[in-house]
Amino acid sequence: MSQLEDADKYRAPALDKGLDILELLAGTEEGLSQAEIAKALDRSPNEIYRMLDRLVRRGYVRRTAADRYEVTLKLFELAHGRPPLQRLLSQALPVMRRFARDAEQACHLANYDRGALIVSAQVDGPGYWNVSIRVGSRISLVDTGSGHVTLAFASPEERRLMLEEQEPAEKLTPGLEERLKDVRRQGFENMPSRQIAGVTNLSVPILGPMGRVLAVLTCPYSERLDVRTAPGRDRVMQMLIGCGQEISQVRQA
Repeated sequence: MSQLEDADKYRAPALDKGLDILELLAGTEEGLSQAEIAKALDRSPNEIYRMLDRLVRRGYVRRTAADRYEVTLKLFELAHGRPPLQRLLSQALPVMRRFARDAEQACHLANYDRGALIVSAQVDGPGYWNVSIRVGSRISLVDTGSGHVTLAFASPEERRLMLEEQEPAEKLTPGLEERLKDVRRQGFENMPSRQIAGVTNLSVPILGPMGRVLAVLTCPYSERLDVRTAPGRDRVMQMLIGCGQEISQVRQA
């Protein structure tokens, strides 16, 4: 039996239909009408209506006054209700808030999930200006500080699987391999952002008892020109390293 035939053998059409709707709505800012959903998914309006009714009744989707549908925060709540993630966030957030206050910079926490890193927490600095990233954003493994730290501290087999899960699949180039060796050796990443000019990604691992990366703490550092007393990049890097070690020690206790 081929892999495709094996996958079809265990299909659950109703579940697939519901997940298709949730994924479509999750990528839409202003919601969609029933007709728009049916057209986008190439389904009949009746099929979509029945599934939408169930999703609304279960609280995953809401119907707006304009007769459009949008996702609720229920999936977000379910994801953050997982005990391991909930414990990690409860331990990390106080440390992150202290760092943001003292460094006068924003910071965020990201966890690996299905070929990408998901931002699970974000804290703004105390000033008016921040470079921040939204909670729930998916960020790349190969061209971000968080991704480099994740790959650097993974085993060769884990790294291979992570790169294969990229869309499209990635391979470890000689340049990236050397960079990851440096990150592993020094214990952090310090690299210019490949997404925003003038920003430096400072990233450190949050390690579990066996040395496995549970998450990555990153500061998208930008130089403050309006506050002369704000810590410089080297000082902020040392502060971030200390915060990463503090969270890791709590996780290992």
